[in-house]
Amino acid sequence: MKSKIFLGICFASILLNACNNKQVEQSDDMDKLSNDPHSYANMNEVRTTHMSLDLAVNFDTKTLKGSVEHTLENSGGAEELILDSRDLNIEKVVLDNGQEAEFNLGEEDGTFGQPLSIKISPETKKVKIFYETSPGAEALQWLSPEQTLGKTHPFLFSQSQAILARTWIPCQDGPGVKFTYDAKIQAPVELMALMSAENGTEKTSDGVYTFTMDQPISSYLMALAVGDLKFQSTGRNSGVYAEPAILEDAVWEFESMQSMIDSAEALYGEYAWGRYDVLVLPPSFPFGGMENPRLTFATPTIISGDRSLVALIAHELAHSWSGNLVTNETWNDFWLNEGFTVYFEQRIMEKIYGKDYEEMQTKLGMGELKKTIARLKEEGKPEDTHLYLELEGRNPDDGLTDVAYEKGRFFLQTVESVVGRAEFDKFLKDYFTNNKFQQMNTEKFIALLKEKLLTTPELQEAVRIEDWIYGPGIPDNVPPTESSELERVGNAVAAYNAGEVKAADIDTAGYTTHHWLYFLRGLENLDSVKMADLDETFKFTGIGNAEIACDWYQHCIEQDYTYAFPAMSDFLIRVGRRKFLTPLYTRLAKTEEHKAWAKEVYAKARPGYHAVSYNTIDEILK
Repeated sequence: MKSKIFLGICFASILLNACNNKQVEQSDDMDKLSNDPHSYANMNEVRTTHMSLDLAVNFDTKTLKGSVEHTLENSGGAEELILDSRDLNIEKVVLDNGQEAEFNLGEEDGTFGQPLSIKISPETKKVKIFYETSPGAEALQWLSPEQTLGKTHPFLFSQSQAILARTWIPCQDGPGVKFTYDAKIQAPVELMALMSAENGTEKTSDGVYTFTMDQPISSYLMALAVGDLKFQSTGRNSGVYAEPAILEDAVWEFESMQSMIDSAEALYGEYAWGRYDVLVLPPSFPFGGMENPRLTFATPTIISGDRSLVALIAHELAHSWSGNLVTNETWNDFWLNEGFTVYFEQRIMEKIYGKDYEEMQTKLGMGELKKTIARLKEEGKPEDTHLYLELEGRNPDDGLTDVAYEKGRFFLQTVESVVGRAEFDKFLKDYFTNNKFQQMNTEKFIALLKEKLLTTPELQEAVRIEDWIYGPGIPDNVPPTESSELERVGNAVAAYNAGEVKAADIDTAGYTTHHWLYFLRGLENLDSVKMADLDETFKFTGIGNAEIACDWYQHCIEQDYTYAFPAMSDFLIRVGRRKFLTPLYTRLAKTEEHKAWAKEVYAKARPGYHAVSYNTIDEILK
């Protein structure tokens, strides 16, 4: 019963807005959500409160096939349910009385997919959709055995953020809609299935796995992984899942996980999700981590061998409060997730590793933020340097920049500097407690801030809320970023830039990843002689630490240091994390010679990248 004509005949060019603006009278029983410019769903008319998934995993066809049943809150008496879908084969829809329902698929948009319109009655409680995903579903990455560490079994993982859940589940794909779920997944018997829910720690004999998520979550936090996995505990309610060959290294690297949970609870209240486990994915995972409730997905690039990159685990753990517990209502409010989380991450790391560690991260963060703001201004996008974004008609991934993360964090640090840490901590603890499992938008947060913390005109003027949230760049009342550890590095790199010392003369004893990044980012006046000197002394080319490698290879591109290009090719093929790929391909694209080389490498690398990464690189190299 598919149709290319959406009910109401919304034309392609105005479809998304037309569908979003279609509202019926709001019921008093259902909280009204802000208009979501990235969802077709009529979430203010009828809303999903629970989903039941029953899916079979087929690695041969690269598809998931089965059903999803939506339990509805329809206190407004809606006669139509509109869900988000993209590249899904909808076979049939059944209502709770067993009757097949009429449904239509609307005009297709390359970014937003299609609205799935289902005819219901005001009495309808459940809607069950039988469907199959497309082999090209952008949320799902199907890896061949050769693309895994073990080289024996295939691997599947999902990445639903920001609006990719609709490519594997027909749903109300907006962060403002929260629901509980249960699932049954049929996987190959030799593999283990995991979800963002309660998970077992052993493979089943028949490949059938059942899951329950009793706390309400948003669609972007729906997650599935299937692979040759084992589990090891790291504490009373924490542990690591990984391919067997990397499990021991991961457990050693993440030995502080339980301390992180304890430190976070001491700051902002009880951890609400039961367990906190981490799944280490193959290198093609496009992000550093994804905060799927109860099961963070993490890149193996943070396994550095010296525990210097575990702040990423603290970041994803912090999302258990900021994001998962109190969630941005739309993607325009994304900074409410990430700004809070970076601030919270820094507080956790300071508590465990001390003030010097926190100061290094903060100073590096300010440097990255300044670079991002300069780039956005250069690209003619000064509005994208605001905290609150206007992303209507755009892919919300456009908002996934350091602005949401770092400018958001520095805004909160500014608030802390004005009111004092003790008062700010009390406010944040109350904020998470009073708004748990709820949505939050920017306007509501500002009102809370003024009512509960910045209660006088003088305090509000000192913080300059509107300048930070609705204005460009970095306001000049930001607290200074100082680090004695990085000052030592800065003095060394200044001497090297001036030609006063050789690389071998620099005392690098005790350098961690943060020291090296500050060193590499401070290098100037490089030439082929200095590049060779640095490389011979510090062995940067081919280094296993991906953070250091990325910064080093950027210099190699700028200086045409061809000795490093074979190792850089291996890096680009092996690592799928967008954070590293984007700056390297961007620099390579600046000259025709380097761009041609990049395209040759990319032809080999692209099949191993997730859609989140290759969509970005396609645009860079077009």
